[in-house]
Amino acid sequence: MLNAAMPSDERFPVSVPDLARDYTAQVFPDDPIREVDGAPLPGLEGALIRIPSPRGGWGIAYNNRIVSARRITFTLAHEFGHYLVHRHAYPEGIQCSEDDILQGARTIEREADRFAADLLMPFDDYRLQVPAKVAADIEILSGCADRYGVSLLASTLRWLSYTERRAVMVVSRDGFVLWSRSSEPALKSGAFIRTTRGPVELPACSLAARQDMTFDNRAGMNLPPGVWFPEEVKEMTVFSEQYDMIVTLLLLGAAEPRWPDRHDHEGNWVAVAVDRRSR
Repeated sequence: MLNAAMPSDERFPVSVPDLARDYTAQVFPDDPIREVDGAPLPGLEGALIRIPSPRGGWGIAYNNRIVSARRITFTLAHEFGHYLVHRHAYPEGIQCSEDDILQGARTIEREADRFAADLLMPFDDYRLQVPAKVAADIEILSGCADRYGVSLLASTLRWLSYTERRAVMVVSRDGFVLWSRSSEPALKSGAFIRTTRGPVELPACSLAARQDMTFDNRAGMNLPPGVWFPEEVKEMTVFSEQYDMIVTLLLLGAAEPRWPDRHDHEGNWVAVAVDRRSR
């Protein structure tokens, strides 16, 4: 709808508040989104809120202590997804923490994240910016983040979801991996980090393990086998002030898959995870 309605040079970034109010007023006039605004939400990123009668309808709120406009944009798109997909199942509204939006632990959070990514960074346009066979780097992904008005974290996750290159994103804080995400080719070849069994310490020789993160190493460095994986990797690291995290992108060379294709009930490729420390 947006592709048809808007000239390509005005298409991005998406104005989620305007879209949410205008679209729902036309399509769901008896139950629209009436308000989109910041509010004190301790411990939360955003919320879908039921507006009491007699006015009725819905409000989308983001934590007004968030200072990053790009982080707010993804939060608003995430809550808009909750409205479209989940409001009937959750008639009293939905509250979302930072982990809900970044990691999508629950099914409804993954669905809202997927909607937000599709709305803000549609695949047809993203693939024009970075074809699936291209090995993106921090600078390229930062350019995409600028185009779509989202964080580098969101931009990188989107690229990882379709690239044909082997790549791993690692998110860390205070010397430990919080979580990571691998592209499908990387997963199939065994390049991933498992954090579900407890904290995983950053490799001592990695760029991410350096204490002084007042600078970014966007250009990256080639690291020998045994630092991250049993093979050479190119590591690029940047400090994300928006989330107070270190975002690391690892690029690996070509490798044959180690496991056949397997998918979960939602159609996502899955594998038995291997702890990096056991390698």
